[in-house]
Amino acid sequence: MGYCFYGWEHADAQAVTDEYKGIHTPQDLYDALSEIWCEYTCAPRLREGWSSKNRTLGQCSITAFLAQDIFGGTVYGILRPGGNYHCYNVAGECVFDLTSEQFGDEVLSYQDNPKQLREVHFAKEEKRQRYEFLKNELKRRCAEEC
Repeated sequence: MGYCFYGWEHADAQAVTDEYKGIHTPQDLYDALSEIWCEYTCAPRLREGWSSKNRTLGQCSITAFLAQDIFGGTVYGILRPGGNYHCYNVAGECVFDLTSEQFGDEVLSYQDNPKQLREVHFAKEEKRQRYEFLKNELKRRCAEEC
């Protein structure tokens, strides 16, 4: 698979858990999630614009926190117009954003951004439910592939 997400060239972070069989690198996770991301996992405010051609739209926080579960590290957020944060991951020296493609050619700044806490993001019940759905679907997919 060709990769276009931010940091793909150096996304060599290694999984810190074996809970997700077959997921060893961010590229592995991207491959798996590309088959799972859907309108339901998209943020409700963005669902109208979601399509299979833009699978990463509205998937950032739930994806970044799932990637944190797998690779460790920290989730950071880029402040967007309207006051929302676009989430991405830093694991060791590896900076990657599995959902950056949703912004097309827009260049985002991945430096000096605030940490994002799952407790804050998952205070929204719908977001926590979307995260749980994504996590469970990934577990199911990984179990089927073994």
